[in-house]
Amino acid sequence: MIHFEEFTLTNGLRCIVHEDHTTPMAVLDVLYDVGSRDEDASHTGFAHLFEHLMFSGSVNIPSYDEPLQRVGGENNAFTSPDVTNYYLTVSAANLETGFWLESDRMLNLAFSENGLEVQRKVVVEEFKQNYLNQPYGDVWLKLRPVAYQHHPYRWATIGKEISHIENAVMDDVRAFFKKHYAPQNAILVVAGAVTVAEARRLAEKWFGPIPGGPRYERQLPVEPRQTEPRFLEITADVPLNALYKVYHMPGRTADAYYSADLLGDLLGRGKSSRLYQQLVKDQQLFNSISATATGSLEPGLLVISGKLNAGVTLEAADAAVEKLIAALHSELVSTEELEKVKNQAEASIVFGEIELLNRAMNLAYSKLMGNTNLVNEEGAKLQAVTPTDVQVSAREILRPDNCTTLYYRAQPRLTAPATADPVEAATAE
Repeated sequence: MIHFEEFTLTNGLRCIVHEDHTTPMAVLDVLYDVGSRDEDASHTGFAHLFEHLMFSGSVNIPSYDEPLQRVGGENNAFTSPDVTNYYLTVSAANLETGFWLESDRMLNLAFSENGLEVQRKVVVEEFKQNYLNQPYGDVWLKLRPVAYQHHPYRWATIGKEISHIENAVMDDVRAFFKKHYAPQNAILVVAGAVTVAEARRLAEKWFGPIPGGPRYERQLPVEPRQTEPRFLEITADVPLNALYKVYHMPGRTADAYYSADLLGDLLGRGKSSRLYQQLVKDQQLFNSISATATGSLEPGLLVISGKLNAGVTLEAADAAVEKLIAALHSELVSTEELEKVKNQAEASIVFGEIELLNRAMNLAYSKLMGNTNLVNEEGAKLQAVTPTDVQVSAREILRPDNCTTLYYRAQPRLTAPATADPVEAATAE
């Protein structure tokens, strides 16, 4: 059980405090309710760009890292399609340094052409390194726009294409900041060796004076129900053929999410899963395969992905996956098999809560979903799933007409002649 108290500042900043005096440390987590889904289709990658820009310094603090490092603190951030999350860990005695740093960049982020250019180059290089020059790195650049045809989940967090970041101008950057990086669009979690009274005092002192405004209200296009199978094929210089199959599934806040999540675990979580046991161990079609849910706040994807063994065709591997899925349509999973994945999922929750930082981030995310106490309720929601619930999810989600399939073919390699004439070889030299 994670204990917490909540309050909201007059400027709209939602605050959560989790006291834990078993540690001398404290965590400050600031979650902004903005992700790549909030970008304009012609200016993608901005949420991720801002993850970098927010470390470029504010008007009053040119270097974000230096003051924190002087008091032994650490920090980082991440961007997803749904949120941007900034977090720092510091000794509780120096917690006010964290409040000073986070509040100042919320209020006075420095906008300079030089800073924008530096971070633009960093993001462009990351795009090239992780998405264009990495084996299988472009999978989601290619797969998302086919699986999603209306919703902004159709582009990756890094953006649709490099040019959107290369061509970003200061006016667009300022407008994005003003729209999303404000108290009413943020959640602040303070966790660790701090009292509620002290956390409230610091929040009022450092964040209270920042002007609030109307909260950004999304009006995103709804992705229509998929009614026919979709398919694409890529050939590239990669080591092995790979198969990707994605299915639309309920979003994170839906009641049916938990049975869909466990369905993914049954299929492909670890070496005891059905996909691994049957297609890797028994039939030896794949050398690795998994299934997982994206966990998106809005309707997401259940993803099956695997690398094939040499000599196995993508068509044969795909047919084997389809056969395994058909069994979930026609037969109830056993209570024992379902209990196993329930316990795995709940163990992940429990072990994750050992870390103070994870508790803070989970509180922020639960608050964003509309119920902070969800952080304490998820285990019970998972345990309530029945074999019938899983079968209903399988029949609804794992439909052929709800699937987008990607065949990622390894480019055929030219083979050298078996032998070479030694005279010709000498002449060539």
